[in-house]
Amino acid sequence: MLPSTCRFCSTPLHHSFVDLGMSPLANSYLREDQLLRMELFYPLQLHVCEQCFLVQLDEFESPAQIFSDYAYFSSYSQTWLEHAERYSTDIMHRLRLDTSSKVIEIASNDGYLLQNFVQRGIPVLGIEPAGNVAEVAIKKGIPTLIKFFGETLAQELVADGVQADLLVGNNVLAHVPRLNDFVAGMKLLLKPHGVITMEFPHLLHLIQQRQFDTIYHEHFSYFSLLTVERVFAHHGLTIFDVEQIPTHGGSLRIYACHTESQAHALSPRVRQLRETEVNEGFTNLEYYAAFTEAVKQIKADVLTFLIAARREGKTVVGYGAPAKGNTLLNYCGVGRDFIEYVVDRNPYKQGMYLPGTHIPIRHPSAILATRPDYVLILPWNLKDEIVEQEQHILEWGGRFVIPIPSVQVLPEGERAFFEPATLVTHADDVRRR
Repeated sequence: MLPSTCRFCSTPLHHSFVDLGMSPLANSYLREDQLLRMELFYPLQLHVCEQCFLVQLDEFESPAQIFSDYAYFSSYSQTWLEHAERYSTDIMHRLRLDTSSKVIEIASNDGYLLQNFVQRGIPVLGIEPAGNVAEVAIKKGIPTLIKFFGETLAQELVADGVQADLLVGNNVLAHVPRLNDFVAGMKLLLKPHGVITMEFPHLLHLIQQRQFDTIYHEHFSYFSLLTVERVFAHHGLTIFDVEQIPTHGGSLRIYACHTESQAHALSPRVRQLRETEVNEGFTNLEYYAAFTEAVKQIKADVLTFLIAARREGKTVVGYGAPAKGNTLLNYCGVGRDFIEYVVDRNPYKQGMYLPGTHIPIRHPSAILATRPDYVLILPWNLKDEIVEQEQHILEWGGRFVIPIPSVQVLPEGERAFFEPATLVTHADDVRRR
């Protein structure tokens, strides 16, 4: 079989980053009448390009199949809403946006972000391919195009006189299979002195914190600053600033402008993070090859915990039905034999079943009704919010379990079923070799 090629630089891909076996689409939740039908599983193996070091997954299913009817609604996380509001306030002041400005968001979801600009009278446009999600934004009074973004759509908008002073993309860059087409479209849609900001999970944190569950089929690419700089520069865009932010277990927010623009000086934060990534090993293929063993250890610890809990007659349920949880459960081979059900605040998911494992999704009130011994928090990036919301489980002696970066049982201090593996940074592991 011929190797696939890098979606940015077209180099043949020979180097594996991690292989998580076969897995269903992480957001393909099932109705009860679908449980006895054939379910499609696809390879979930990441490769790293030896030239540009882009970590990437092959495209096994079209974006239309994955995103046209989507189960993720941003507004169901209070933490994310607060993050969006802080960003909106800061960027309005930083760029001095006003009623004459234009803010365009790609993958605008249910209007969680653009609503903050609308409230201040700043004109906006959302671009969102999932019709069911976009309709929620439209009902909020947020103009939204139900389309996939790329160079063709950008050309159409520019022909209609539409360009952005601020072009936003939060957690969308990783979701794009045709990366060059996407970034070329952003170049076209940006006004001469406009600014692009994009947020995406930082590959550095994925590796250091063993966040393998953030790997699933709708995440086609996994970025370091070094690689995303190459991609943007190829299309005439310069990253002039970067922030490291805590969302999704550790993300980057990049600020970019046209390379020919002289409006923005290069921030020292860009140089500092470049140096950090080089020192970490991001330009060394051996660095990427060592990730597999760390992932195997988490699988062993998750199964050790669940088996011990079962043998002691303890009940375990899950909190949240995120895509990352489906990667974790399918890779570990965990089904209803270990986890009775999961709960989720999103009514779109309630009454459905998780892909692959067929664990039922219930309303959060099920936890109070059944009083489980352990609640496994699958969206571990929201653990603080969830623990605060679900404090009542402590009343009957219940405890929380966090799977990433290593299995942790909260509150601490009680007898543990097992001794989890010591967390070792990936750079240390490579240096020992």
